Amino acid sequence: MKITAPISTPAEVEPLVRAGARELYCGVVPPDWIQRFNTSGVNRRVFGNLNGYADLERVVDQAHALDAEVFLVLNAQQYGEQHLDALTEIGARFRSIGGNAAIVADISLIASLAANVPELAIHVSSVATCRNVESARFFAQLGARRIIVPRDVTVAEISAIATGLPELDIEAFVLNDGCVFEEGACHTVHLPMSKGGPICIDNYQFEYRAANGEAPAERALRRLEKNDQDYKRWLWYRFGNGFSVAPNGYPWGPCGLCAMPAMHAAGVHSVKIAGREGASERKVKSVELVHEVLRRIEDGEPEAKVRECAVGLRDAPSHCASGYMCYYPEKRSRQEIVVHAQPA
Repeated sequence: MKITAPISTPAEVEPLVRAGARELYCGVVPPDWIQRFNTSGVNRRVFGNLNGYADLERVVDQAHALDAEVFLVLNAQQYGEQHLDALTEIGARFRSIGGNAAIVADISLIASLAANVPELAIHVSSVATCRNVESARFFAQLGARRIIVPRDVTVAEISAIATGLPELDIEAFVLNDGCVFEEGACHTVHLPMSKGGPICIDNYQFEYRAANGEAPAERALRRLEKNDQDYKRWLWYRFGNGFSVAPNGYPWGPCGLCAMPAMHAAGVHSVKIAGREGASERKVKSVELVHEVLRRIEDGEPEAKVRECAVGLRDAPSHCASGYMCYYPEKRSRQEIVVHAQPA
């Protein structure tokens, strides 16, 4: 099982590969794209992209020198018809400099790349919401080589796809960046934080009234306020525990480390670390964290020992016990871990 890590600058290649990543993914916003379409929306992230083809070529050269692969993100849910030729040209140029695969969600773009750049592997983005064997088979028939499964699948669903279609590589999320909604079914926007941020990180203040316009009963009001507090607590965990880190530098936040033994047994090819726009230090510590768990799995440690290690590495078992950080429902909190910490 390989570790797939995000990059946003050539300077991140060597430290991430040295930390244990064997696959890197990135976005790029070519200047001619902006001139042609007056937008930076080449992929789903406005931030965290390489500056242009020169940076992209440096990334590919450096990664290949360290025996790592590079994948290019072209993962908007849908592109306009006017974009397809330009995106196919970007894919062809990426392949011409040695790029290994494109991460794609739009079915039309998958078909175009498969037809026009057949030597460039296609990885189906989680944004395509491929959640079962039949969906994966459909994408395989279009030419996909890998399926990146969405965050909110189960390990059993991942295993079913891996078992049913062994010719496909399966990639699953393992660390950082939650999603309040199913991202492939979400058509809202991610604005810069100065302009409000993602619409799902709401800060609405509610004032409750009964249906007759009077103040609600005290008991009902307490329950509503408790529900609001629980929702904010869940949001805090879902968005990386406030994007905080443990004292040892490891990132807190959405996590699938405890599911790695089961995914390894199911034949999952790669585990994905999210967060292209994150700080370089956070990315490196993320890879170190995942690499330590993977090392123990490959050394043959029992699953219970691996899980104990995964929970203990960040020295915050109460966060794990909340269950809110877990990507995979089968691995959520155990009763023996006592919850006592509160979000900041």
